[in-house]
Amino acid sequence: MGVTFSQLFPPKPTLTEANLPSQHGKVFLITGGASGIGHELANILYHAGGKVYIAARSESNALQSIEKIKKTPLSPPSSSTPGELHYLHLTLEDLSTIKSTVQVFHAKEQKLHVLFNNAGVSLPPPGSISKQNHELQLAVNCLGPYLLTQLLLPSLQAGVRASHDKPAAVRVVWTSSQMVDLGAIKGGINPATLDNPGTDQQKNYTVTKVGNWFLASQLDRALRHLGILSVSQNPGNLKTNILRHAPAYYSRLFGPLFYEAKMGAYTELWAGLSQDLTIEASGAYILPWGRLHPAPRKDLLDALKSVEEGGTGQAEAFADWCEKQVAPFK
Repeated sequence: MGVTFSQLFPPKPTLTEANLPSQHGKVFLITGGASGIGHELANILYHAGGKVYIAARSESNALQSIEKIKKTPLSPPSSSTPGELHYLHLTLEDLSTIKSTVQVFHAKEQKLHVLFNNAGVSLPPPGSISKQNHELQLAVNCLGPYLLTQLLLPSLQAGVRASHDKPAAVRVVWTSSQMVDLGAIKGGINPATLDNPGTDQQKNYTVTKVGNWFLASQLDRALRHLGILSVSQNPGNLKTNILRHAPAYYSRLFGPLFYEAKMGAYTELWAGLSQDLTIEASGAYILPWGRLHPAPRKDLLDALKSVEEGGTGQAEAFADWCEKQVAPFK
């Protein structure tokens, strides 16, 4: 109950624009960076001197976001010279387009320091599917980000070299939800539902948010030896358009518990740049507004472990399923 309460009423953030060091020379990619949390995060990183790629489906929305960031002074003001902002077209619900997105990025940049898998969709109309006929939330929240991350691995590894092989200087940040604690079934995911999801969109959404933690953990297993940190985070309960498909009563019932999107940006900022996070924390789960989860559910921790390690192997199974879905598009 204490962990649930602290996610609803988090302590003050410890890393904000007020104490963020200069990010000159660093390259960031934020999916869903044209609005909500992503926009606020891009604003902070740009004013700290970072080169920020806003990856989004709508070019017009992204360019409006970029223009707004450039015109709006940071409060409190940053001591750094502003960096750069660039638009990168990304359509997560169509796996066939993601490779071309990465090719465009590779033509412009050799390295990437932090990938924020921030974009997501929640509670679309029942029956909503992706271009490849996957349940839409599963496609946008898990399959698209998984493929994007896999294709960007050369850039992340170049980021490690550019950071003089400093552990945890390069990171992948995945976006989860408090529903992992409150709504996930025992073990996190029932593999039988992946190919044949039901019509309960809340359950389908929760599957994807557990899946984000599973993918973060599995990426940690693959990349920790390279010094790349992979974590999942619950950005917090926020006033963003991710709930645009939710029933009207959601806002009336839960609105008093929602915070401004900027607070969620602080969670992601901490996950992506806090010096308190070492490589040993890779695979961990982060709570608002930037702190390690003190007591994750045991059944979910067991799911992160392989069968050989005494766990259930659910995270590995989910990552393997994702790999099979995206393999034709690599």
